Amino acid sequence: MTQTAPDAEMDKEHRLICVTGPSGAGRTTAINTLEDLGYETIDNMPLELSVRLLEGPPLGRPLALGINARTRGFSVAGFLELFDSFDRNPNIMASLLYLDCSADALLRRYSETRRRHPFAPSQHPSEGIAQELELLEPLRQRADFLINTSEMTPHDLRAELHRWFAGSENPGLAVSVHSFSYRRGVPRGLDMVFDCRFLRNPHWEPGLRARDGRDPEVAAHIRADSRFGVFLSKVRDLIEFLLPAHAEEGKAHLAIGFGCTGGQHRSVMMVESVAAALAQSGWRVSKRHRELERRSDRGTGVKAG
Repeated sequence: MTQTAPDAEMDKEHRLICVTGPSGAGRTTAINTLEDLGYETIDNMPLELSVRLLEGPPLGRPLALGINARTRGFSVAGFLELFDSFDRNPNIMASLLYLDCSADALLRRYSETRRRHPFAPSQHPSEGIAQELELLEPLRQRADFLINTSEMTPHDLRAELHRWFAGSENPGLAVSVHSFSYRRGVPRGLDMVFDCRFLRNPHWEPGLRARDGRDPEVAAHIRADSRFGVFLSKVRDLIEFLLPAHAEEGKAHLAIGFGCTGGQHRSVMMVESVAAALAQSGWRVSKRHRELERRSDRGTGVKAG
């Protein structure tokens, strides 16, 4: 039986990054930066045409598609359905990059440029900003890479994109680690999920209830559970065993989830612990705390290990 070399297998795959986010968050800067990094870039392509584009032979280099909520035929449900079809296709390696930005920062940018917001051209820009942020929230929750540009200059954004996507011919495996609440459901797109609800719960300590898993006293409370050390050790061993195998298979991104009841204490602490360990081992790792982001008015963006 003839075996195909790994490099030849990679040549058979479309490598795709979909770039989206609210108007004014930096999508054009991101698309131009990815083009400089060697990506084939197309902005504002209607969704139905992107399917046809990927039906042909691989381009030989990664593809970056700019997704604009104003693009003809765009709908959040339609985009999510399309992206899920990419995930199911073994010949497509797809990631979603979401450029997040606070409403205040977007309003400041529109005020400085004196531009009208496309979602509310005859109203104050704040009206259009609120509408677009609400519309795109499901894409933000689905994102594989989330970069908050609120305090970034275009130069800062280019540097951040270089850090994550430079060397597009062999970018290596990127790992994102997510905390979440089971009450709100498991986030879409996770490759592995671990349940932390058996660990000691700081919620029942009045002095710890309002804090989160990044707080040293909350972390110490969870570590005091005799099962925590064994659980963390076994999870780390399993993940560090699997990551090289996924990288060898050519996977571009792996998403790992940790869930607890409220998504505030135990899962957050596990994400912090695992992300730090993976970063120390040399993996490219980002952290997402879904419930904390919702609580902190648009979140804090990518946290690099």
